[in-house]
Amino acid sequence: MKITMATTKSMKIIIQAPVLSLLLFVISVAAISPGSVLYASNTSQTWSSPNNTFSLNFVQVQPPTSPPSFIVGIVHAGGVPIIWTVGGGASVDSRGSFQFHSTGTLQLVSGFGAIVWDSGTSHLGVSSAFLDEQGNLVLSNGTNVLWSSFDHPTDTIVPSQNFTPNMTLKSGLYSFRLHPLCNLLLRWNESFVYWNHSLSDSINGTLTWPVLGLEPKGKLSIHDPNLIRTVLVAYSSDYAEGRDVLRVLRLDDDGNLRIYSSSKWSGTEIVRWAAVKDQCDVHGYCGTYGICSYNDSFPICGCPSHDFEMIDRNNSRKGCRRKMKLEDCHGRVGMLQLDHSRLLTYPPIPIYKINPEVLYVPMLACRGNCLSADSCFASTSLSDGTGFCYVKTKDFFCGYRSPALTSTTYIKVCLPLVQNPSPVPWKIKGWSMHAWMLVVLVLGTLLALIACQGGLWLWCCRSIPRCGGLYGQYDLVEFASGAPVQFSYKELQDFTNGFKEKLGAGRFGSVYRGMLGNGTIVAVKQLQGIELEEKQFKLEIANICSTHHMNLVRLIGFCSERQHQLLISEYMKNGSLDKFLFVTDEQSRTLLDWECRFNIALGCAKGIMYIHEECINSIMHCNIKPENIFLDENFKAKLSDFGLVKLTSPEDYKNQTMLNMRETKGYVSPEWLSNLSVTSKSDVYSYGMVLLEIVSGRRNFEISEETNNKEFSVWAYEEFEKGNIIGIVDKRLHSHEVNLDEVKRLIQTSFWCIQEQPSQRPAINKVLHMIEGVTKIKKPPPPTCFSFSFHHCKHNFAPF
Repeated sequence: MKITMATTKSMKIIIQAPVLSLLLFVISVAAISPGSVLYASNTSQTWSSPNNTFSLNFVQVQPPTSPPSFIVGIVHAGGVPIIWTVGGGASVDSRGSFQFHSTGTLQLVSGFGAIVWDSGTSHLGVSSAFLDEQGNLVLSNGTNVLWSSFDHPTDTIVPSQNFTPNMTLKSGLYSFRLHPLCNLLLRWNESFVYWNHSLSDSINGTLTWPVLGLEPKGKLSIHDPNLIRTVLVAYSSDYAEGRDVLRVLRLDDDGNLRIYSSSKWSGTEIVRWAAVKDQCDVHGYCGTYGICSYNDSFPICGCPSHDFEMIDRNNSRKGCRRKMKLEDCHGRVGMLQLDHSRLLTYPPIPIYKINPEVLYVPMLACRGNCLSADSCFASTSLSDGTGFCYVKTKDFFCGYRSPALTSTTYIKVCLPLVQNPSPVPWKIKGWSMHAWMLVVLVLGTLLALIACQGGLWLWCCRSIPRCGGLYGQYDLVEFASGAPVQFSYKELQDFTNGFKEKLGAGRFGSVYRGMLGNGTIVAVKQLQGIELEEKQFKLEIANICSTHHMNLVRLIGFCSERQHQLLISEYMKNGSLDKFLFVTDEQSRTLLDWECRFNIALGCAKGIMYIHEECINSIMHCNIKPENIFLDENFKAKLSDFGLVKLTSPEDYKNQTMLNMRETKGYVSPEWLSNLSVTSKSDVYSYGMVLLEIVSGRRNFEISEETNNKEFSVWAYEEFEKGNIIGIVDKRLHSHEVNLDEVKRLIQTSFWCIQEQPSQRPAINKVLHMIEGVTKIKKPPPPTCFSFSFHHCKHNFAPF
């Protein structure tokens, strides 16, 4: 309806509160009359929006309490999610009620008649109330909106709702605010900032009143009257997909800010984006003295040691308490050492500000200073060469423990340190043996027998050819005729030394360095989000393995064992292209000269043409960007991650692909975000963006004073129009030999590739001819639709 158009087309219209209020009142047809009452004893009784998209009713508190308690909330069709609660979740018993009085006020009343919450609108002239189709509860005098639930959010915001700097989302001890300078802040206990997402680098000029909004399609962005375009914060992973889908931004009780999707009447919701990627980084997640760690992929809470005990064994998130308070130690204190752990405390940046909780001392001094200071209760030495030492001067702290952390934490406790409780001793022939001693004895005997048997087996068959080395079977089949080699998970653990050396991570999982039994170095990728059955998974792997080209990273083998799915590919010594293109002058990366860059551009085009037009089963890459272009020891370019999108289940194919495309902004083609048909021309668009970056050594969406505060790709076309081709070239190459004819061809080709309309983009074989100089290139029209700001291009030219 008109309201939706106003809220999606222009934030300037959204900010016109009086106009919006009047429109809301005019379109509403489901008025709630003064004197209406909802009763907690009847949860099926509702006040609904005109089309029943939202309803206001009592909901029983979960998990159930004894006796039962109830809250009043605005609920999406199907019962999920609850987008607003009266009084921030204030509850009443089964005799409670929610009343709209004739005086114009809303009240939540307990069974004993006590007023639990009041809207404060008595005697303001309120004549009616209504719940609109956007989920906004409104009190009106017939002309103007005098109060609305959108102006008093609790823990959730929905599309068409404005979130401004004077508003707060709250959930338990956690809160979320939008700072006037365009910082998104998550706080614990209204004081400690544990997530600060600054968008100042994306903004030019001074903001007057920034507004955070969530579009119905799932884009979270900042608007301001002084901004020419919105500032992107995040995309929902199911952006623009599905009908009758409600997407909400909610602050959960675990302190994380997330975007959820819920289909109408489904009764379920799915997480589509999270602000804090590592849940253990949320301050206070495990409560006071709690230490967060992971059990597989799930965060768990525990106590630092047996010097502490759980406050509630049924809820580990409530934290721990000391078994003996420090004041009862009578001076006998020591420092409990926790390796691979750190305190969740104030960050040391900016270091020029005085922060009494950050010191710059060696590791031993970090421990000793805390031990000797009465005001210190715990400390963490980062052990990374910075000399940073965090100290806690308040007897509250929480921590994070992981084998990946190099830091060490010291906690002040009473002496002696409490060891593990002693088990009941076993009585054997008049002398006592503790249970742990018996276990060690039995295990030691078994291990000795296994070792003897294994040694005997090796000695007996060491000269038999078929016994060979443990990994001899891979010597012959590793590079044989494209047949994929199936490895066991145990073998891959051995090859990677327990997955210790991480090379990188992406949408489909993390990559580790490994070495096969024959000495071949490989890259091992642990896949995530793959839901294909084993038979279909192996079939897709076989198809990928049969795809061979000198400009494609070769897939050697795979592993598929229950939840373990991994891919083994050839190792690329020089890593990904982005590490060479986007570096500062201070960094010591090898400078790619022009000849090398031209060959990389040419090699990428050849690799794309092969998977598009020459292999048996045509493949759309769907994720072409510098991070997926790898360089071997001779700096030959090879494309990776082709075909991986097909490993997802058919129903999740598009969702996974779109999420994969958005991990690095600036390469996604307009048709992806417009919900149009996607073809191989989408890969051409992404390649065109990469082509411009190869020439310039800069991100295509980069904005700076040097580019007149325009995206680099926009500025580059303007410079091309002026004939300033050398101005587009990477500055680091200005003192080197550069072939300007090749530069011009690459720039012109890139502008043809990034045209908004797919029909205007050349096919990849034509792109290759343009780069090689086989085809004469006409002057490209201005590609007006860059990055994430798409408009309707009116040009209708052909590049050849």
